[in-house]
Amino acid sequence: MYSVSSELYGQVAASLAEAIGAKSYFSGSVEASADGAEWRLTASVIVYRRRVSLPEGEFDTIADLVPVWWEFHSFVSGVEQINDFSFATLRETIRNS
Repeated sequence: MYSVSSELYGQVAASLAEAIGAKSYFSGSVEASADGAEWRLTASVIVYRRRVSLPEGEFDTIADLVPVWWEFHSFVSGVEQINDFSFATLRETIRNS
């Protein structure tokens, strides 16, 4: 089984946030490679935002993602591996970033 590291959750969260941009709904895929493996997250999510105020100004950031549907695939040497990916952990990673 391929174990998803906290660093990989961070990479998935960053890739997904970039793909979401300013949208309030996202449906699509993000993919990359890390830790000697390739991965792909395909998801449809509702995006909730919060306003952040800093001395540099105010901006909106992703506060939470509510999944409508998702699947996460991992590949090592081109062969799909069962993994322990958890969307709940991804949501926590997004909330804490």
